This record gives sequence, C-alpha cells and structure tokens, in this order.
Amino acid sequence: MKKRLLIILIGICVVAMMAAPLIMTGCGEEKETTAPTTQPTTTVPEGKPADYYTKEYILIGASRPLSGANAPIGDAAYGPVMKMWEEKVNADGGIFVADYDRKLPIKFIIYDDATDIGTMVRLTEKLILEDEVDLLFSACGTAFISAQAPIANKYSKLLITAEGGATTMRESLPGLPYVFVSLPFSDHYQLPVFADMCAAKGAKTAYIISIADLHGVEYGGVANMEFGRVGIDVIANKSVPITYTDFSLLVKEAKAADPDVFCVFAYPPIVLPVTGEMMAIGFNPPAVIMGPGANFGFYGLSFGGDPLVVEGVTCFAAANSKTSPEFAEAFAALEELVGWANLDWWGAPYYLPLVEIIEQAIVATGTLDNDVLRDYIATHHFDTILGDTYFEMFGEGGGLMVKETHPGEIGQWQNGIVEIVGGGDWPAVVLTSEWVYPKPDWPAP
Repeated sequence: MKKRLLIILIGICVVAMMAAPLIMTGCGEEKETTAPTTQPTTTVPEGKPADYYTKEYILIGASRPLSGANAPIGDAAYGPVMKMWEEKVNADGGIFVADYDRKLPIKFIIYDDATDIGTMVRLTEKLILEDEVDLLFSACGTAFISAQAPIANKYSKLLITAEGGATTMRESLPGLPYVFVSLPFSDHYQLPVFADMCAAKGAKTAYIISIADLHGVEYGGVANMEFGRVGIDVIANKSVPITYTDFSLLVKEAKAADPDVFCVFAYPPIVLPVTGEMMAIGFNPPAVIMGPGANFGFYGLSFGGDPLVVEGVTCFAAANSKTSPEFAEAFAALEELVGWANLDWWGAPYYLPLVEIIEQAIVATGTLDNDVLRDYIATHHFDTILGDTYFEMFGEGGGLMVKETHPGEIGQWQNGIVEIVGGGDWPAVVLTSEWVYPKPDWPAP
C-alpha cells in the first residue's frame, strides 16, 4: 500500500513539473525559471510609416525595352541616366527621407517589355500592385508613355515621363494629375523652330517620311502645318510601318521629288537604313533632319565608324558638352559609364534634371508618399542642370516642363559631334554653332 501511494505521488510530481512554469527539484521544493521567450515588439514613433524600422531602400520600378525595336533608344537615353543616378545616390549612402530619419539607398526593379505596349501595360500594373514600388519610372517611346500615363494616374503613382512626348498627351494632362512630361516634342518648339530655320535659308519644298505610330503621326502632321505656315510646300507626307523594308524604293522616290528639306520622323530601325540608302544613291538635299536616332552617338558610328560621314545631318538636340560646365561634366560621366556611342544630345539634357527633381522633392518633403511628392513638384521650382526648372500645370491635372527651360531644340552633325544650332528666343537657349545649309555632300562611296 505504501509503495502504491509512493508511485501515485511521484506521478503527480511529474505532471506538475510539465504543467507549471517552475523547475521542480522535488514535490515540496520550487525554483523560479525564465518566462517563455516572445518576439520583442518596438512601437513605431507617432506619425511615422508602419515600416519605419524595416524599410531598407527606396524601391523604384520601370518597364523598359531591354529588347525589341526600342532597345537602342532605351539603352542610350534614360537607361544610362537611371544607372548613373543610382550609383551616385548609393555611393552617398542614399537619399535622406525624414519619415524614416535616415538615408535610404535606391533599388531598381526593371522588367523587359520587349518593345510591346501590351507587355508594358501588364508589367506596369505588376510593379504597382505586386511589387508595391515606392516610385514608378517611365516607359520608353511616345506610344508607350501615352499608354502608361493613365495606369499611373489610376493608382495615384507619380510618373515623370522620359523618352516620348505628344500633343495628345498635353491634351490629356488636365485629367492626369500624377503625370508630368519632361521631353520636348513636335509642336513644343521643335518643328516651329526648324520650319523658321528652313524658311530663313530660302527652302521652298519638303518631303516627309514618318513611322506609322503615334510619334510619326504627330511629327508628320505638325511638320505639314509648320512648313505651310512659313510657305514651304510639302511635296509628300508618307507614313510607313515599323516593319517596312524596301528602303531603296522609298529613298529613290524621295530623290526624284528633289526637295529642299527631307524629313524622316522614325526610330533607328528606319532612320539608319534610310540614311544608308541616301548615301548609296547620292541623295543629298540641302536639309536632312532625322529622328529619333540621329541624336545618338551610335548614328555617327553606323556608317563605317567615322562620324564625319554624316556631316550636316540635322536632328533634334538640346545640349552638348559646350552648353555649360555642368553639361560637360555630365556628358563626360555618361560617356565613361556607357560609351560615346550611347550619348544622347536630345533626351539626356532632360532626363538628368528629371532625377534631380525627384531627389529634391523627396528631401524637401521628407516622404515617399506619392500624393505629397506630386503636389510638391506641381507647385515648386527646382535648381537642376538646366537651371531654374519647373512645370506648366494644366488646371488640377498634370504638368509639362516649360519650354523656357530648353537650352536648345535643333542639332546638327558637325566635325564629328552634334552641335546645338537652333532654339527659341528665351535666355536659357545656348547655341554652340551656326546651322550649315546646304549640308555638305555625302563622302564618296
């Protein structure tokens, strides 16, 4: 009986040891033990974001043409500026964001849209909804940013566009409060300036070829109006698809028309072979304007590696290393990063201030809140590589970088580089050379 009772008492002690937060050294003796461990909690300071302690970087998303027809533009235009800005910011420890009381480095998520608008639309929504990026950066191409802008606006994401611009976007800006357009476009003082330049030299006729997309439709249409304004007769205004291949026939027809001004408003897959055909058959009108494409270093290297071959070709361009010491430094840094072939004398002068504006807005507001950033950019001037930089706002809608910030509108290949030869009549314009008209003959084959 005593033995049985002893067994029962021992069993009770074992159960107690398992159930109590004590270490039992005997049924009648107890010793305190450490309480069960729990994950320590830290209270987020009042008014700070929920991820105050865990935020590691500013996440920026972009859908870009890493392949496809627009890849040469993406590689040489906004892409290098994004990369250079990322390296510069992160080398400095990041951007100070007061909401987090510290600097945060930037991190990019860049998807390849393969130069397909449908893919770009899908990837833009993925960046916003799935990746939950802090900032959305621009797609590449007029038609692409026109399709991306409503998506950014729908989800209240700030979008400052890069490669591309259109009158249709300007018309839609009143309903797109989160969208800001940075790049000059056809009637935003490019073609008006060029038409005046041609008329001043005595040009009487023009022949236009344009790509059958939003960019080409706009430039072809605006050129037709601007040439008409100054008394230049448009002999032909042809639209060709991006898949067009019979460049020999196209250029022969233009040569037969014998125009004073020959315009090709298309992307590199058309601009480059048309230029080659012009050389091959000796088609050399007094003025030749090409773009987008001729504003990049690779255009000058595409015909035997010597940029002197394209002497006299006119393009759209804003600034070069002669424009200011700041631009000299910026172009030197871009050349070191991506090479001379990928320099862009039209777009880079506007993409460089674009990232400056974003960084200055974050520092000034102390937040990554896109509503706050949008309102700040809409109502403030910024000190950038362009000098005083700001946007014309369209009511309660979006904004367009004012033309008074433009250092130039028209460029020309002279002595192996693109010189700035045409601009408006505001103080920011810096011309680096006189426009040569008529252009020199192509070199002998």
